[in-house]
Amino acid sequence: MSNQQALAPVRSDVRTETGMDALLAEVGRSLQILGGAAHASRPNPAGGFKAGEDALSPADKTHAAGLMRVNHVGEVCAQALYRGQALLCEDEGTKRLLHAAAQEEVDHLAWCQQRLNELGSRPSLLNPLWYGGSFLLGVMAAKAGVPRNLGFMAETERQVEQHLDKHLAQLPNQDSRSRDIVSQMRADEIAHRTTAETHGAAPLSWPVKLAMRGMSKVMTTLAYRI
Repeated sequence: MSNQQALAPVRSDVRTETGMDALLAEVGRSLQILGGAAHASRPNPAGGFKAGEDALSPADKTHAAGLMRVNHVGEVCAQALYRGQALLCEDEGTKRLLHAAAQEEVDHLAWCQQRLNELGSRPSLLNPLWYGGSFLLGVMAAKAGVPRNLGFMAETERQVEQHLDKHLAQLPNQDSRSRDIVSQMRADEIAHRTTAETHGAAPLSWPVKLAMRGMSKVMTTLAYRI
């Protein structure tokens, strides 16, 4: 067989994905997340819900809804953060790791949305702001290189883990459904942090950690009410 016969013809109608394609895909993804169209790939850890199952007082229900709204916002931010980090990440292994973490955050997002519906409440009205800001932070982290990109992921998960510990202490004792969801979320966040650390996450400086805590405080305070 000659060289000319061995070579396959080049197709002129095949196009490679451009940066604009990837950006438009992220815009579509953000509309899905903010529109409540995300679906979990795993069953809800609280199981099926039966009407009248919650024996919560009106005050406890309002408090639980506020905490779960904060958790929902946290998952909106995590989804945006990891996808922003992956968008400009040049290391394919790290990009796959970030996308895998983002997919598990979709599960958390859907579970929190389901619990808010059960409690007769709604997500934060400021979710578009939280998503946009977190996506920008993710892009900035990606530009800092793989070790700091992973370091940002590890520190984010460390702070979320601490935040979920507080919520488990604050949720009404009889609210087993919210507790089951938050407990599974906490286990997943620990796994994400551990994965980032074992793949070479670089520790962040104290000013960066403090800035992250400050932004988280503002977000949680507002999201509990709005």
